[in-house]
Amino acid sequence: MSRKVAVVGAGQSEFGNRLDVDIKELSAESFVEALEDTENLEKKDIEFASIGSVGAGLMFEEGLVAPLLCEYLGLNPIGTQRTEAACASGMSAVYLIYNMIASGQIDIGLAMGTEKMTEITTPLMMEFIGRAGSYFWEFENFGPTFPGYYAIYATAHMAKYGTTEEDFARVAVKNHKYGALNEKSYLRKEIDIETAMNSDIIAWPLKLYYCCPINDGAASIIMASEEKAKELTDSPVWITGLGSGTSPVNLANRKSFTSIESARVAAEKAYDMAGVGPDDVDVASVHDCFESAEIMAYEDLGFCENGEGKELIREKQTYADGDIPVNLGGGLKSKGHPIGATGAAMIYELHKQLLEKAKPSDRQASIDNGVALAHNVGGTGHYTFVTILER
Repeated sequence: MSRKVAVVGAGQSEFGNRLDVDIKELSAESFVEALEDTENLEKKDIEFASIGSVGAGLMFEEGLVAPLLCEYLGLNPIGTQRTEAACASGMSAVYLIYNMIASGQIDIGLAMGTEKMTEITTPLMMEFIGRAGSYFWEFENFGPTFPGYYAIYATAHMAKYGTTEEDFARVAVKNHKYGALNEKSYLRKEIDIETAMNSDIIAWPLKLYYCCPINDGAASIIMASEEKAKELTDSPVWITGLGSGTSPVNLANRKSFTSIESARVAAEKAYDMAGVGPDDVDVASVHDCFESAEIMAYEDLGFCENGEGKELIREKQTYADGDIPVNLGGGLKSKGHPIGATGAAMIYELHKQLLEKAKPSDRQASIDNGVALAHNVGGTGHYTFVTILER
């Protein structure tokens, strides 16, 4: 029998162009907050650390980031490892620690996602990320960047379901609205539809304001077994469902360009494990690396039928006072997407939401069922992790 696992503390650095700190200092910001958030925990109680990061030794200078952070954070001599699942690396770290605790191998663990993306030039960063597709079949011959990959999804959705560019702009407006309220966000400003639609074309139909920014950030999640959680906090948030899936790396082998198969597989597994369904979810954080991807996520997660995602944003059902609030921290679009940190930062945000501690109150969802969902996609769906949390 697997053991119950709870989030007992969570922390996040400020996301942004963090040239004021190195990877150690950036990561420590999130860890210190997580430690302070855990009522009765000392560093010596943590038994293992999983560090989600993509760019170690490539985007930033330190190659062996996991043991480096254990040293800097004063966690030696515990075990550690770096986990990589592209943009889902942060949630893959959560997945690993969950399974170590559930299996009885450890009682308390740290899952951290961290990334510095601003230490290399933007063209080099775009090339590096572009290599995350099918390198020999796609990148070497045609040179697509990730806006190009997701533009394929966007145009397919528009052609099949009548989704419009204005719908993508509506998602951007929503996420900037909540990002402007979130003190951890990178792009803290509201925008209107005209600003979004008049921004520069990156890869049609995706324009600048439909694309997430390159930036730096870290998030830390401290997790514990049921027995330890009761000792550590009066307000545990339980991880009740986990799911993961993969899709073909080569887009030519995908069954659909209007859906991500790995996301549907991961969501089905997570719902089954938790014993809940889409209608039970009070609040969600989804992977809006491009705003067309958020609309597709509504459908992949079962919040609506195929092709109806555009109606949710048109009717503002994914706003804080709607039927299914989504990305009330600003999403990747406004909060930022330091790729290794994003999945852990989603857990941080939903931990706050479930405990009704999201500030200011204008971005706090109504928690009726006590259920939250995080959806973290790596690459163009090469990996997807879905995590369900309950208070």
